[in-house]
Amino acid sequence: MSTIKQEDLIQSIADAFQFISYYHPLDYIQALGAAYEREQSPAARDAIAQILTNSRMAAEGHRPICQDTGIATVFLKVGMDVKWEASISLADMVNEGVRRAYNGYSENVLRASVLNDPAFGRKNTKDNTPAVIHYEIVPGDHVEVICAAKGGGSEAKTKMVMLNPSDSIVDWVVKTVPTMGAGWCPPGLLGIGIGGTPEKAMLLAKESLMAPVDMAELLARGPANKLEELRIELYTKVNALGIGAQGLGGLTTVLDVKILDYPTHAANLPVAMIPNCAATRHCHFHLDGSGPAVLTPPSVEDWPKVTWTANTEQSKRVDLNTLTPEEVASWKPGQTLLLNGKMLTGRDAAHKRISDMLAKGEKLPVDFTNRVIYYVGPVDPVGDEVVGPAGPTTATRMDKFTDTMLGQTGLIAMIGKSERGPGAIESIKKHKRAYLMAVGGAAYLVSKAIKSAKVVGFEDLGMEAIYEFDVKDMPVTVAVDATGESVHNTGPVKWKEIIANLGKAA
Repeated sequence: MSTIKQEDLIQSIADAFQFISYYHPLDYIQALGAAYEREQSPAARDAIAQILTNSRMAAEGHRPICQDTGIATVFLKVGMDVKWEASISLADMVNEGVRRAYNGYSENVLRASVLNDPAFGRKNTKDNTPAVIHYEIVPGDHVEVICAAKGGGSEAKTKMVMLNPSDSIVDWVVKTVPTMGAGWCPPGLLGIGIGGTPEKAMLLAKESLMAPVDMAELLARGPANKLEELRIELYTKVNALGIGAQGLGGLTTVLDVKILDYPTHAANLPVAMIPNCAATRHCHFHLDGSGPAVLTPPSVEDWPKVTWTANTEQSKRVDLNTLTPEEVASWKPGQTLLLNGKMLTGRDAAHKRISDMLAKGEKLPVDFTNRVIYYVGPVDPVGDEVVGPAGPTTATRMDKFTDTMLGQTGLIAMIGKSERGPGAIESIKKHKRAYLMAVGGAAYLVSKAIKSAKVVGFEDLGMEAIYEFDVKDMPVTVAVDATGESVHNTGPVKWKEIIANLGKAA
């Protein structure tokens, strides 16, 4: 019989969430490296290069892969013969570990993103607790733990359906993936749960994402059962959609498809699908009473030898300090830019407050005339950093504020990740403005382009305050130009056709 000490579990949880904040699972990053090598789309290849470079930088610098350091999800399999030496509950031990992970390491403070009172007050808990915990009591005398940090952008694209028993799971997945847009930051993974009840299918989908990326091995050896056949079919058909890295169009949308199933009622076929983004983060350890878990760092030498650097021959340098509406209107869809000078930031909470203030005729804390806004909630800086990892957040959440911002504040361009919806695109076209896309999953790389940062409005909103960043050669792509053309619409269509033709040629 093993005796697990309270402090050993707490410290193991804390160490695990620190560990996964800056180390990608090596299986994921090597699969992404292989995707980079075979990618033919220049836009997708550039995005993957940024993600790979960012990943290695985060591993070397021990700083977060993504500014969204996730909601803490913990799977526990507790042996029936385990004895506890503890004075608090298992949930309290896990939450103390999470609290310590997010606030207790001065050299790598993580962003607190969890809000209490979700339907009303939405107040930040300040320490990312409580975690979402799943328990299972199993035979044995040890505790098996999986810690995952799940980003909000990919969680927002979760889908669930109650199919009829005669319906096609493949047809539903292939029809549904394009509706998810690019806010889940592909290329990533799809976790699929089949069976049980609706909540069981969702749990199966989430748990499936904790397994290693092994699609290359599966394709090499061939399927051994029906679920593996289904994984291969979905992997092939989803990639044939041409969505590609960051939704820009390309050969690889998913690196793997994971599936878990469970017996279900004769009248039902519950199916859940949860994507894992380019900031895939999880680790697995056991406690047997011998002390806290020992997590072995991967070797940075095993990262793909890919380094993204600003290319002034292929990208246009833009001076934000002298930017005019006329210059914005001259940008072309898919054009890559390197931004220099001062920009403002703001995301959900700031946009809501700005909208309310404008409606009341109140003066805004900053002047947006001829300015660019970056949708970001950065990690707090440590050491000599001016800002922590500062990658883009999902732009579609700001769509309902877009016409107000463009029509009433003088704003001339916006930066975020993923596509814009029809209403936002129509507003961009009407006002002859532009939307620029930064790569989701390249937060630490982007932060190195930020040379100074200061809060200039709504300081009480914390990471959602309005900052002013001074940037040097920050890479972006013109995703929607002043005519309303969106590369997130045109790119996947183009690459779906290219992939179909490649299949015919083969």
